[in-house]
Amino acid sequence: MVNLMECKRRESTVTKPARPFASDEPSEDLLWGFNAVWETLQQEGCGGISEILVQKGKAGPRLQQIIDHAKSHAIAVRFVDGARMGVPKNCRHQGVVARQSEARLLSLEDLLAGITDEEQTTQARILVLDSLQDPRNVGSILRSALAAGFSRVILTRERSVPLTGTVARTSAGAVSHLRLCQVVNLVDALNRLKEQGFWIFGAIAEANAAPIYTTDFSGPICLVIGSEGKGIRPLVRKQCDVLVTIPMQASFNSLNASVAAAVIMFEIARRSL
Repeated sequence: MVNLMECKRRESTVTKPARPFASDEPSEDLLWGFNAVWETLQQEGCGGISEILVQKGKAGPRLQQIIDHAKSHAIAVRFVDGARMGVPKNCRHQGVVARQSEARLLSLEDLLAGITDEEQTTQARILVLDSLQDPRNVGSILRSALAAGFSRVILTRERSVPLTGTVARTSAGAVSHLRLCQVVNLVDALNRLKEQGFWIFGAIAEANAAPIYTTDFSGPICLVIGSEGKGIRPLVRKQCDVLVTIPMQASFNSLNASVAAAVIMFEIARRSL
């Protein structure tokens, strides 16, 4: 006789999803298996794939083909334990899982190529997000960026949350109207922006930084927002021309990253009115 309790236990074990990509994101933006991942990579823009997970210990020509193709198109590849693949336990993922981004990502060259001469000399604005981890924070920041005129955004490829459905929904669709770019080396990217005439402003929560209300924000501007808790990384901070802060009315310096970003971006926008 079939043990109904055992069947229920097995069903629960099979259908319970693993924690995908070390976050609580739903798996609606994941695809897996050699054929599904490879065919998507062959599409224009690599089918919007932003990251590939490869199970540690797996090898073979088809898997290597996927890895080589991904790396040649600057798509992040991570090697993880089987339990961290982010798909239901009964899935035959064949050792490879891909995440599709909700937004079309540009190269840094393409991001900068769209800046006109007039925009460059007046109010060219670029927002940089340094290793933010919370998808809702990122979505809120992107929504504010579009409203404040920061139509170009650079994100770090490593240590940053992927542009998932949660990011897109929280941004209220802003991701589809922004020019987005992910870079491997943010320090190099900031140096490139300096060569293009941009001034790099880093937002920090320190009283000795320049108050945003008295800072000169004229000319091409790049605003760097650091991660939740840790802020801007030290090497990135060294590339900033000016460190700015939001003056507080009390001894309180823990504004949410999305709130702080919005305050600074709209102050910069106010100057151009």
